[in-house]
Amino acid sequence: MQSLKSKIILGLIVHRHLFSLQLRSKPFDPSMKGIHALRNRVEKAGNKFGKLPKEAKVIPLSINERYAEWITLPTNNTQKAMLYFHGGMYLIGSAQSHRQHVIKFVSGSGINALVFNYRLAPEHPFPAALDDALAAYDYLLNEGFNSSDIVFAGDSAGGGLCLATLLAIKAKDIALPSAAAVLSPWTDLALTGKSYQTNEKKCVSPIGCAENANIFYAADTDLRNPFISPLYGDLKGLPPLHISAGGNEILLDDSIQFTQKAQAAGVDVTLRIEEGMCHCYPAFANLFKEAKLAMDEICLFLKKHAGA
Repeated sequence: MQSLKSKIILGLIVHRHLFSLQLRSKPFDPSMKGIHALRNRVEKAGNKFGKLPKEAKVIPLSINERYAEWITLPTNNTQKAMLYFHGGMYLIGSAQSHRQHVIKFVSGSGINALVFNYRLAPEHPFPAALDDALAAYDYLLNEGFNSSDIVFAGDSAGGGLCLATLLAIKAKDIALPSAAAVLSPWTDLALTGKSYQTNEKKCVSPIGCAENANIFYAADTDLRNPFISPLYGDLKGLPPLHISAGGNEILLDDSIQFTQKAQAAGVDVTLRIEEGMCHCYPAFANLFKEAKLAMDEICLFLKKHAGA
């Protein structure tokens, strides 16, 4: 049974428009002005709520002239690494905006995380983000990390990019990381899942965001290109995966359909769906028990497969 605390917190998030005295939530604004405003709000929120523990360190670096950063804890095994793919519809978000989420993975798994800024659409459509992701993985390999000591993690569009990167690594015949854990991954930019309609009014995501962001990201490329929508890829040979999704989100079917196809291809997949939960709900691990239990499970999964 869903906890009362989570019902209250998620109810406030879904109906946050009422705090602005608006009867309905504003739909996604696909104009560049709207996208820039959303980017600014996300970055400000990240700076406001992204405080890290005193013992945590943020170590900035550059990968192919793109900003990246290590988030580390002194007790973590420095021979292991997590490559983290931030979310944001491929339009918004950064390493800085996601620190408050990434530190939960770092502290729970005992694995330091490299978080990289990938180029954002619509200014930089596919394959820019994928190219940046591959460069980040190459960086770790060139730094001396064995692929077996690397795990991937990501949320939302970053979760989809994480899975697409696995397919691209496999296509290049490069050694794959030992495992990947994704929160509410966007695996089908063709938007074929029924949950895009059935969960539209229950989801925390702005109405219309998926229907615009997919076109911005794909541009002139087929939405069913597996490096854009990993649901349509050859999933055979992927490493063990952990996939989590909330019962009330539009991307629910993306997780279910991808899991079914991956399992049919022989991939070891753990799927966790929590009824009543929102998009990327494990990221709320500090707020209610369902999220904490899911995050604990994810971190244990990553720790096990990295041998941390």
